[in-house]
Amino acid sequence: MSDLHVDDLDAEDAKLVTLARGAAGRVSQTTGAAVRDGIGRTYASAAVDLPSLRLTALQAAVAQAFAAGAEALEAAVVFGVEADGEGLRAARDISSDVAAYSVIRKEVNRLA
Repeated sequence: MSDLHVDDLDAEDAKLVTLARGAAGRVSQTTGAAVRDGIGRTYASAAVDLPSLRLTALQAAVAQAFAAGAEALEAAVVFGVEADGEGLRAARDISSDVAAYSVIRKEVNRLA
């Protein structure tokens, strides 16, 4: 059961939901993710599923942030799945206290 609704999120976190949903939709996938770094820049991605490379959507968004020089992550959102343990571990490699959420439809759950 969800503890939040998308409408309960602040504007910056709600924007991450929109970006994650859009990243998934651009490539006709059901899963997307977005992160916000310590200075407010955002990065979004769908999952990467190639024969030689597989990344969850959150792993791909975190990789983009890291490659762009992000030194901290404030928030992370995964859309379309209940959890993404591998992606969350990658986000916490950058910031152990990153606020992370999963969103299915408009129901939001905090990730542990």
